[in-house]
Amino acid sequence: MNVLLDRWDTPFGLPPFAAIRDEDFGPAFDEALARARATIAAIAEGPGTSFAEVIEALELAEGDLDRVAGVFYNLAGADSNDAREALMRDLAPKMSAFSSEVTNNKALWAKIEALWQGRDGLDLTAEQARVLELYRRMFLRSGAALEGAAAKRLTEVKARLAVLGTQFAQNLLAEERGWHMELAEADLAALPAFVQDAARAAGAERGLGPVVTLNRSLIVPFLQFSPNRALRERAYHAWVARGANGGETDNRAIAAEILALRAERAQLLGYPDFAAFKLEPEMAKTPDTVRELLLRVWQPARARALADAAVLEAMLHADGFTGPLEPWDWHYYSEKRRKAEHDLDEAALKPYLSLEAMLRAMFDCATRLFGLEFREIEGPFYHPDVRGWEVTRDGRHVAVFLGDYFARGSKRSGAWCSAMRSQRKLGGDQRPIVVNVCNFARGEPALLSWDDARTLFHEFGHALHQMLSDVTYGFISGTSVARDFVELPSQLYEHWLEVPQVLEAHARHHETGEPMPAEMLKRLLDAVTYDQGFATVEFVASAMVDLEFHTGQPPADPMQRQAEVLEALGMPRAIRMRHATPHFAHVFSGDGYSAGYYSYMWSEVMDADAFAAFEEAGDPFDPATAARLERYILSAGGSEEAEALYLKFRGRMPGVEALLKGRGLLDAA
Repeated sequence: MNVLLDRWDTPFGLPPFAAIRDEDFGPAFDEALARARATIAAIAEGPGTSFAEVIEALELAEGDLDRVAGVFYNLAGADSNDAREALMRDLAPKMSAFSSEVTNNKALWAKIEALWQGRDGLDLTAEQARVLELYRRMFLRSGAALEGAAAKRLTEVKARLAVLGTQFAQNLLAEERGWHMELAEADLAALPAFVQDAARAAGAERGLGPVVTLNRSLIVPFLQFSPNRALRERAYHAWVARGANGGETDNRAIAAEILALRAERAQLLGYPDFAAFKLEPEMAKTPDTVRELLLRVWQPARARALADAAVLEAMLHADGFTGPLEPWDWHYYSEKRRKAEHDLDEAALKPYLSLEAMLRAMFDCATRLFGLEFREIEGPFYHPDVRGWEVTRDGRHVAVFLGDYFARGSKRSGAWCSAMRSQRKLGGDQRPIVVNVCNFARGEPALLSWDDARTLFHEFGHALHQMLSDVTYGFISGTSVARDFVELPSQLYEHWLEVPQVLEAHARHHETGEPMPAEMLKRLLDAVTYDQGFATVEFVASAMVDLEFHTGQPPADPMQRQAEVLEALGMPRAIRMRHATPHFAHVFSGDGYSAGYYSYMWSEVMDADAFAAFEEAGDPFDPATAARLERYILSAGGSEEAEALYLKFRGRMPGVEALLKGRGLLDAA
């Protein structure tokens, strides 16, 4: 038997990582797909027509496939190798074909549609009615009602998109893995100790001396602290050129083909463009609504960024350089300005933000808010870097949480949360296995920047959404919600990092154990909105380019269209998009955030307002507010429309002013 298909007699039902070999995955997928096909054929062709015989049977039909995929796709993103990348390329069209087979099954679609039409007489629970609605919507949006050539073409389009998304992601990983810049001793000595340590660790992984890589947790501190302008320029150009260097790993043609195929997919389904198709089930609903939000935020953010740029350019000139402020100058002079104006030096701050201290803070907040307890458990897990915790409440098992925090060549860039197993009650109480993946720079100990610490809390907010899920059907479990709602729990959890009592308790010097000095803590919190003009501009620019890519006719040349959108916005010269098209993995490595990168900002409108509920209660850990948050947001999954859930929690919907206030931009509006 294949270990991936065996019963896992392991603690908490964790995958038996030590026994899994790469060569097990291909046969396991083949067998799991065959089993799923047989089960679904039996549902479609059998006599059963009830909700239990159709929808509930479909919920459980892909159990083996879910289990194998839950392990493989986590490993493929966090610990890739040649064998896993090859299998990813092989699986992309196979998995797409399987999905299309299911949604194109006319007998199955007829049963779902019959249930929908007769739903009033089925005596369904509210959750069952919601699941039926979402199944029908999924089938419709996947082309179940199409016939003949249109149905065939849609299947071809989706298969090609799956292949291209995988290729885009693998090209980006190859480019990030393939570049480094060695540092001379004098250049290294000019950097703070934590950057030196990270550069040495990155070099050691490559069998070299100290290097700068394209890992954000290393290259951004290098840009902040290196006084060598020529090296900053070289590193910055490599950073923004990912995916656009020519050759086999160039992503520009792939992006163009993806955009054309998405537009065709939308038109086959009767929508004017991909943005209209993609946004229909989201909270925003229409491209115009998204554009209105982004432009409402853009104007004050741009005004603040231009004012900041003038200050930084004067600092550049004072250092003896002529000409304008360049993008590779911004981080360096902004860091110098922050130190001068707020007396806040990131090199002095980081010793109080060790990874261990911030993990304790993160867990402590979850304990105080939701009564969760965390006990570290032994592996082996899928990589030696990975750590695991059992999560309990009142002595009951809630979940297993895995944390994979350090950058390495086998891991794609960024940070994310995934589930190897999602919560559900149908077919037995299934508790989740949740994974947070980050790309922090190594160190002894690992010291985080403030931005790193926010990322840690952000991803754990997603993890809480998975771990506290309390629904019957896996289809609506955890983060299975509208894309522009899914970032609410994650961005909301970031707020607890800024609670003074949390930092007073946990932000302690990694060597002495002394708490962060009160004056430093005050300066840190006073500076939380520092440089938000820059951060908001680089984000909104990316979100606007994403939206315009998917609105109207697809561009033949995405790079030209990108330039046109940025020119129309009046993009400040010294700021670039946070994610330029050739490395915009959110948008092009899959459909998740396509026409949806705005969703971080849409959710931020709510997260600022949601945390205000705790402030109004007079306690950031107010039990009644935390209970409402869990009941209506964290445990509810997709059991209701997102707006309905938020209204139950808060009683009203917020305006954009909450976001502008949270970013310190209200006075610039």
